[in-house]
Amino acid sequence: MPLTPLDIHNKEFAKGFRGYDEDEVNEFLDQIIKDYENIIREKKELEERLSELTDRIGHYNTIEETLNKSIVVAQEAAEEVKRNAQKEAKLIIKESEKNADRIVNESLAKARKIALEIEELKKQSKVFRTRFKMLIEAQLDMLNNDDWDHLLEYELDASELNSTK
Repeated sequence: MPLTPLDIHNKEFAKGFRGYDEDEVNEFLDQIIKDYENIIREKKELEERLSELTDRIGHYNTIEETLNKSIVVAQEAAEEVKRNAQKEAKLIIKESEKNADRIVNESLAKARKIALEIEELKKQSKVFRTRFKMLIEAQLDMLNNDDWDHLLEYELDASELNSTK
């Protein structure tokens, strides 16, 4: 067991013939007691300080572990979000491609339908033109017919018309 300042203070030395000066020994022991008390007090303060710093280090280590776990969780969440975003982007691209194919196919079908309608309209316009030409030619034939000349030769007396009334 280590010495305490009280042990040093209570230490009695046997007196011998021609021994040390008692006052000088007592002064020296008093100085040792003071220094020893200071050392013990400093040791106690340093132990308290060490305990406090150890607690703080433990607290900071806990915070560090928590932060590291949080970083790992955040990284995993970011990776998950990234994977989900990539999956969603692929789905959007596939859907867009399907829609584009559908739109192109619908456009081609409409273009074919319009082309058929144009061909039908061309046929109808040819038929109409032919019929209209035939009608005009028939009308010209009627105008060129000699029956018109015969009508002009026919004379009617206006007095005959008045008498029939």
